[in-house]
Amino acid sequence: MTEKDHKNGNQEKLARFAKAMGHPTRIAILQFLAEQKCCFFGEIHEVLPIAKATVSQHLKELKDAGLIQGEIEAPKVKYCINKENWKMASDMFSGFFSQLTGEKGNCCE
Repeated sequence: MTEKDHKNGNQEKLARFAKAMGHPTRIAILQFLAEQKCCFFGEIHEVLPIAKATVSQHLKELKDAGLIQGEIEAPKVKYCINKENWKMASDMFSGFFSQLTGEKGNCCE
């Protein structure tokens, strides 16, 4: 894999994380799961102000992006933060924002 391919792959992954986090409900779900000491067993719509009908689509988007992981354990569902990808997202966003706020100054002033 060339450096350009690696950079493009990182850009795609960063964009995927950003897209998954691009909805206030998904941010609320991530915040809730991040505050848990272990995986959450139960119905998220019962503890967060989220309509039951939309919870699954938001969870699916977060899971598809790799930010959460979950398993169905009838009759409840278990979800938690995917710590490996959470760390990767954190590092990628930090790197992305730090390059934009470097010491280059503001070219538009």
